[in-house]
Amino acid sequence: MNIPYGRQTIDEEDIQAVVDVLKGDFLTTGPKIEEFEKMVCDYTGAKYAVAVSSGTAALHAACFAAGIGAGDEVITTPITFAASSNCILYCGGIPVFADIKPDTYNIDPKDIKKKITNKTKAIIAVHYTGQPCEMDEIHAIAKEHNLFVIEDAAHALGADYKGKKIGSISDLTTFSFHPVKHITTGEGGMITTNDPDLYERLKLFRSHGITRDEKLMTKNEGGWYYQQLDLGYNYRITDIQCALGISQLKKLDKFIERRRKLVHQYNEKLKDVDGIICPVQKEGCNNSWHLYVIQVPKEHRKEIYNRLQLAGIHVNVHYIPVYMHPYYQGHGYIDIHCENAEELYKTIISLPLYYGLTDKEQDYVIEQIIESLYNK
Repeated sequence: MNIPYGRQTIDEEDIQAVVDVLKGDFLTTGPKIEEFEKMVCDYTGAKYAVAVSSGTAALHAACFAAGIGAGDEVITTPITFAASSNCILYCGGIPVFADIKPDTYNIDPKDIKKKITNKTKAIIAVHYTGQPCEMDEIHAIAKEHNLFVIEDAAHALGADYKGKKIGSISDLTTFSFHPVKHITTGEGGMITTNDPDLYERLKLFRSHGITRDEKLMTKNEGGWYYQQLDLGYNYRITDIQCALGISQLKKLDKFIERRRKLVHQYNEKLKDVDGIICPVQKEGCNNSWHLYVIQVPKEHRKEIYNRLQLAGIHVNVHYIPVYMHPYYQGHGYIDIHCENAEELYKTIISLPLYYGLTDKEQDYVIEQIIESLYNK
């Protein structure tokens, strides 16, 4: 057996979609980008979408659009990939870590409140595993303190919160299309928003801060003319990638349905196993299940992890609390402690979860987990 924790599913339709672009006139900055953006808007209910080169680029662009700058504090969770807070640093801001809730593993609105100062500019809520955060509470806090809300929905494409699709709710929402996510463009990301001004800032940032739009330029000397209006980046995505994304997005609901079935099967077979805590789903939310994360006894986690690896099951741990990384420790975060996040980190293992995982492979994973737990 050789079972990864996550992987892409590519079929002949996907391959043909890419081949068609390769045979066409545009490999980048062509019509497939806008087509992909429109499809994501239609799916999520957002008014605008901007496709970029990665999920990290999406986060960076969202922070830029929100006006985060030198000295601005942005509150986020430590249980996430480092990009969720690195994007704040890219803009000169200061990440502030709020602890998580021990049941959902998502950022705790009560701790967000405690971390707000007169320097706070925004909240980045990360929908860990695909489970939406408590957005009503987070929006109420943001409204009271005049803060931007950015949702890091790298795990949550297809999830919904109280009947609304993730991507349509906050000031800005970012997605990732890395191969282990629900759909893939190879690498790629997207930002959605309902604000036309933020939309224009995102488009500028994606492409060097340069525009040919006469409404935005200070003058126009001819058809060749363009102006750089801000300091942007080359975060453009290609038509090749977007063609793949379009084809993949058509299958998203099917992919998620399979993930949810696999989660149900994990829960049914592991929920009564002593030493294992299965994830919960918050009422009113519909998790899209990027990750399936269990807790095991912390004194045995490393041994269980190693045994599963030897059995060909390439489980993972998501995540090391961001502030524990050497870079953050060396830049002022040495005395930061989020108790719930640190305790969770000691116990978690991410089990294989992806569309192509067969029932037989899943049964083998379950069998090996139980064996590793009871034969330490």
